[in-house]
Amino acid sequence: MLSKIALILTIVGALNWGSIGLFQFDLVAWICGGAGTLWARIIYTVVALAGIWCITFLFSSPKERDH
Repeated sequence: MLSKIALILTIVGALNWGSIGLFQFDLVAWICGGAGTLWARIIYTVVALAGIWCITFLFSSPKERDH
């Protein structure tokens, strides 16, 4: 379950980075009232931790990821 949540958060982060790259629009900052707000920084940190967790997918077999 933790892996699925991490993957979803990583996808959300990737979509946000895509919107920044393509449209110069930071959705998280827009929702939270700025990139430097506490809530935005929390979201950025949680998404970063999810991305770090997803690194483990590179070193595990598909059966290990399902558990």
